[in-house]
Amino acid sequence: MSCSAAFVYSDQFSTYHFKEGHPFNQLRVQLTYELLLQARSLMEEHIIPPRMATEEELKLIHDAKYIEAVKQAGEGRLSEDEGFPFGLGTEDTPMFAHMHEAASLLVGGSLAAVDAVMTQSVTHALNLGGGLHHGFQRKASGFCIYNDGAVAIQYLRKHYNAKVLYIDTDAHHGDGVQWAFYDDPNVCTLSIHETGRYLFPGTGNVNERGIKEGYGFSFNIPIDAFTEDESFSEVYEQSFREIMEYFQPDVILSQNGADAHVLDPLTHLCGTMNIFEYIPKLAHELAHEYCEGRWIALGGGGYDIWRVVPRAWGQIWNVMSGNDVMTGNLPEAWLTKWQEKAPVQLPSKWQDANQLYKPIPRKEEITEKNQKALEKSLQFIRLKSKAPNSL
Repeated sequence: MSCSAAFVYSDQFSTYHFKEGHPFNQLRVQLTYELLLQARSLMEEHIIPPRMATEEELKLIHDAKYIEAVKQAGEGRLSEDEGFPFGLGTEDTPMFAHMHEAASLLVGGSLAAVDAVMTQSVTHALNLGGGLHHGFQRKASGFCIYNDGAVAIQYLRKHYNAKVLYIDTDAHHGDGVQWAFYDDPNVCTLSIHETGRYLFPGTGNVNERGIKEGYGFSFNIPIDAFTEDESFSEVYEQSFREIMEYFQPDVILSQNGADAHVLDPLTHLCGTMNIFEYIPKLAHELAHEYCEGRWIALGGGGYDIWRVVPRAWGQIWNVMSGNDVMTGNLPEAWLTKWQEKAPVQLPSKWQDANQLYKPIPRKEEITEKNQKALEKSLQFIRLKSKAPNSL
């Protein structure tokens, strides 16, 4: 094994681009990539290129008519009226040239990460271009055309017969992945997200537990708006540890949206870099404890692409490759290059400054509500462990 981790990257990830001013901006992947290079955490030998997912691979999740509609949209042959039933041409997911190819490359990046880990070339792999968890079998949604995470899971099932734990810490519910495996007992999904009372897509309630043979393998913890680090970390750790022990997966696939940060413009949570350091640390620990280290991480949401995403995503790689987060100053060369282009003042350090926001007056109430959501979500496991023959 030449190195313990692989970083999937191509400049072509930037071709997944809806329009100027759209909040989903893959420049954040380049920003993270260059930050890690300048920090000397990422070396050329770590980098593997993505490949283009084939249509047969896309069909592991997506309907053939939907794939054809995406191809037509990317060639300018689909009207808005024709695209509407497929979620194409909407404000969230506008049509753009060569969108099929751009989206297929993101999926292929996640499949390259899967193969790197499952063939034991590396122990961990990271595809920050992926994590598009809102894509459905026949419809685009929430900036997501093809659902690379869902395709990767089905690919893991088909080619490696692996039990997969999917954990999603994006501020938005991982709906597309959940529904794709809602009846599958070999895929367990855990989503920790801001409650749908205030945020797209409005799903992810604690009572969404799966159906048929998949009942008891879907977990959702909707946390309250203005949740802070301590409560988020508590929910994350308790749920992740208990579900790992319950499910005993062969591999972890994590979606790492960076939009739970207080500076994110689209959400209402109050996280700081503290949670984005702890998220990969615990995933790394549990992967080695239960899965012989097999851990594939994807990107996802994150809309403060200058101040938040590069540091948050950079720490995933730092943990994967070096077993710990980085501290101290960000590389001067990176700051100099990108400050000229950034519309905001870039942070100078890996960690956040103190007092990013005013104290939250409802902190105790929010923490209590989150704890209740956690307990309701894990109730099935806890009851089953006490009386395994009664359920």
